[in-house]
Amino acid sequence: MAEATLLISSRNYSSWSLRGWLLTRMSGLPFKVECVSPDDPAARAELLLRSSSILVPCLMHEGLSIWDTMAIGEYLAESCPDAGLLPKDRGQRARCRSICGEMHAGFGALRSSLPMNLRSRRTGFRIWAAAQADIDRISWIWNDCLKASGGPWLFGQQRTMADAFYAPVATRYLTYNVKLDDTCAAYRDRLLAWPDMQEWTKEAMDEPAEIDELEVEF
Repeated sequence: MAEATLLISSRNYSSWSLRGWLLTRMSGLPFKVECVSPDDPAARAELLLRSSSILVPCLMHEGLSIWDTMAIGEYLAESCPDAGLLPKDRGQRARCRSICGEMHAGFGALRSSLPMNLRSRRTGFRIWAAAQADIDRISWIWNDCLKASGGPWLFGQQRTMADAFYAPVATRYLTYNVKLDDTCAAYRDRLLAWPDMQEWTKEAMDEPAEIDELEVEF
């Protein structure tokens, strides 16, 4: 299969780029990464939640450009069926798509109040009610999926799209010292210990660019 190109923005700040990169890595599709500078106006607008659409990451493969993480995940699941990005069971596939879609379209208070910043640690950070409601909902999803599947991943022994979609949440929980129940804390730690997550985090730490608006204490 022809090599793909994945266009990403900041490794430190972009949860969308992280999801797209994890999905592509999980698929086994050969790919190279190209980075858009955070100084690019369009990329900056996306990172600051000021854009009406998210165009990065963008997967370019065999003449196609796919720029939405749900679309990227579905394309890779179809192109690389043996990678197991979606569960084999039809009901579980529907459930996986449902919780990916919820993360993709929802949790706005969490995104805006606790922006992704892998290099930052903010102990004592005050979490307001709207963001806490998002955290509580995610905790319910994690507990429900892990109980039903037996873990260690959301849909059992193999990582799926869902784990990639919720991986950036784990980084937010670490950055802002979010308190979790034991099951969710263990799953957060499992996501953070994922070798691909470790690789991404290492490169994020070495990333020179900073976005002042995402570095303020608020």
